[in-house]
Amino acid sequence: MSVVLGQVVITVLAAAICFAVWGRTAGLSALVGGGISAIASAVLALIGFAAPAGAAAERVARTFYVGEATKIAVTVVLFVIVFMTMKVSFPALFGTYIATFFVYWIALANALPPLAGTASAAKR
Repeated sequence: MSVVLGQVVITVLAAAICFAVWGRTAGLSALVGGGISAIASAVLALIGFAAPAGAAAERVARTFYVGEATKIAVTVVLFVIVFMTMKVSFPALFGTYIATFFVYWIALANALPPLAGTASAAKR
């Protein structure tokens, strides 16, 4: 859930900047764009980590596949709802949505082990 918290922080910062620079519509659009990403990531985290500790690898993998599929579905549904019900600033909406992906990718990159061909492997 730390990824979701990071996405919320980026969303609030982007919304405040958009509101201050471009006005109410841009600020609200940024808030909605980042909110869509944070909600979808929270859904993935809740479903993906639902398997109990010590569960079979197949069950863990299945919960993450279901979580990712649900995340995509939630994202699409939320964007459709926003486009049908709001007048938005597309640059603010998508800019903040994309900015929240950087939080996700940075967290993912930090969680992965170093690659085998890196400088630390060359020192052996």
